[in-house]
Amino acid sequence: MARFPRSSSRLLYTLYSSPSKTTPYSSPSSTASLLLGTFHLRQFSAGNLARVKDDKELWWKESMDKVRNIGISAHIDSGKTTLTERVLYYTGKIHEIHEVRGRDGVGAKMDSMDLEREKGITIQSAATYCTWNGYQINIIDTPGHVDFTIEVERALRVLDGAILVLCSVGGVQSQSITVDRQMRRYEVPRVAFINKLDRMGADPWKVLNQARSKLRHHSAAIQVPIGLEDDFKGLVDLVQSKAYYFHGSNGEKVVAEEVPADMVALVSEKRRELIEMVSEVDDKLAEAFLNDEPISSADLEGAIRRATIARRFVPVFMGSAFKNKGVQPLLNGVLSYLPCPTEVSNHALDQTKSEEKVVLDGSPDGPLVALAFKLEEGRFGQLTYLRIYEGVIRKGDFIININTGKKIKVPRLVRMHSNEMEDIQEAHAGQIVAVFGVDCASGDTFTDGSVRYTMTSMNVPEPVMSLAVQPVSKDSGGQFSKALNRFQREDPTFRVGLDPESGQTIISGMGELHLDIYVERIRREYKVDATVGKPRVNFRETVTQRAEFDYLHKKQSGGQGQYGRVIGYIEPLPEGSPTKFEFENMIVGQAIPSNFVPAIEKGFKEAANSGSLIGHPVENLRIVLTDGAAHAVDSSELAFKLASIYAFRQCYTAAKPVILEPVMLVELKVPTEFQGAVAGDINKRKGVIVGNDQEGDDSIITAHVPLNNMFGYSTALRSMTQGKGEFTMEYKEHSSVSNDVQTQLVNSYKGTKAAE
Repeated sequence: MARFPRSSSRLLYTLYSSPSKTTPYSSPSSTASLLLGTFHLRQFSAGNLARVKDDKELWWKESMDKVRNIGISAHIDSGKTTLTERVLYYTGKIHEIHEVRGRDGVGAKMDSMDLEREKGITIQSAATYCTWNGYQINIIDTPGHVDFTIEVERALRVLDGAILVLCSVGGVQSQSITVDRQMRRYEVPRVAFINKLDRMGADPWKVLNQARSKLRHHSAAIQVPIGLEDDFKGLVDLVQSKAYYFHGSNGEKVVAEEVPADMVALVSEKRRELIEMVSEVDDKLAEAFLNDEPISSADLEGAIRRATIARRFVPVFMGSAFKNKGVQPLLNGVLSYLPCPTEVSNHALDQTKSEEKVVLDGSPDGPLVALAFKLEEGRFGQLTYLRIYEGVIRKGDFIININTGKKIKVPRLVRMHSNEMEDIQEAHAGQIVAVFGVDCASGDTFTDGSVRYTMTSMNVPEPVMSLAVQPVSKDSGGQFSKALNRFQREDPTFRVGLDPESGQTIISGMGELHLDIYVERIRREYKVDATVGKPRVNFRETVTQRAEFDYLHKKQSGGQGQYGRVIGYIEPLPEGSPTKFEFENMIVGQAIPSNFVPAIEKGFKEAANSGSLIGHPVENLRIVLTDGAAHAVDSSELAFKLASIYAFRQCYTAAKPVILEPVMLVELKVPTEFQGAVAGDINKRKGVIVGNDQEGDDSIITAHVPLNNMFGYSTALRSMTQGKGEFTMEYKEHSSVSNDVQTQLVNSYKGTKAAE
């Protein structure tokens, strides 16, 4: 039997698999008929077809190896967007560099909203892609502000690797810790980049030690800076033992030279430290290290890659994005040390086998599995960002939303570059793309219909603050509700509700800035001016002891009456319980027919929506139904639902209810001379100081403060510290208020009720 030459085999698999306009993906049968015209049938053999298949798999493997999906995350003002701007410039995606605050009237590419350019902060995560040394890198630039934490959550949910940017002056700050915690939650391998080495007071070694102590990173420097602050000239790469300098107007010319003579001792010491740290977590390198064998740069690079992908090691890069130094070696580091899509294990839940875990191997040959992780309202309708975990998606395909069961056609498939898009015909596993005109929610899973898999959803933090908003003019009600609906779909931490007592629209979110931005966006994007009421804190109520209930609801008014009796008790849930409300039916026998039990549970749930202290939801509550009575004719679902509501109200006071308030973790950075005044003010706001560190001339104060006492704090802090103090605040927990505050809150609630 004649064998194919190697080139014929390559042609075969190209016809079978290459995504081109002339040769669309086709089924094996149609491909076979196409091939019949090209080659004589007698030339086929099982071996040839097997080789075609192997070749095809090899081609996919090669193409997947050259993909990196990374996110850039950090504390506010650490230089994420500036870094992304430089990455896009060096990879040829943009042809000139613009700065974040948009002083030149342009602003950074990834901050495409006017608000972002004015305020100099990132509000929405933006996706882009670029090519570096033949590799395709998909990048998501995320916000640093804690109010937009959901943007970081959903980016990390779908990414394979991340760059954690740390400021060489500020070091590991509060939001760096939060972002690192999110990376751990989604098991994302990461590299760290110590930025701003050109700034006064830059100390990368201090930051590295902070990363080890505060973030518990097993990390070591991959580079040593040549000079610091104004003298920062370049970097020495410890893996290659080469010095790199960045020339040209934008640092685009990277020049490799020998290590400067005065740095040889330091470099060999730091290289030894790097090898020691990596060999602690990599057996192969440890063996060579213990046997005193010479360790080549290739051995060291391989060990760092293995340890980083296994999340046992964090390589630390250095540079100054603003001064265009150190970005290209960081890009090389992303290719060298962060995983490609096939090196990360992803799981789906099989809905046909009671949510059994299924490992997705990331091959484009498998059934399509894609996750919608972000929605955006574009000029052409809803834009849905998808991460494809397995299979191929093509323009014109029918896909099925597993969460809703709807079958949808993909009308348009694009790759995003900030707010610009490029149409593509298809995309395969490992890629991040966007589709238009697909109606879905954030977190929905799409498949081609052959499997019923869903991806695990992301963690959505609860909102901590609310505002009452209403449009100024009555005519703009339509646009106003359209804006709120859109923002709610886009951002799972933004909630909209109606206050049943006042009839006002209540928006809830992660903090003052979060809600201010949305009110401003309603004004700009929908031309609706809205008045904003006083911020409202999301208090909760809970019970502290067990209380019995025995309530009979009986009503006779001609015709069928209402009859339902419920007996049982309510009690607090144990501390650390995963749920906030539990209902247990412990009735033995048929005192209450089982078809009425769901109505009873519904009644208790409804009653727990507003406690009688201040009308806020009741949490950490367990309701146990032990007995009851029903009437053959007069019992109904409504009767039992009402009996439950009244039973809850009857026994609630006996359960000694308390009010819970959101407590925030506040981190302040103030010059030491103002430390006393700031600490005194925190005590006045009923805060508890839990940490006080010295950093140069600044004091870093960590405190737990009730959110209710933090309104307008930024103004107060500025006036106390002559504008030099700064603070960040994030939600910590709900905890019970003191007795005097409880009495005050209950009285003011009763006062407003009486006034109505």
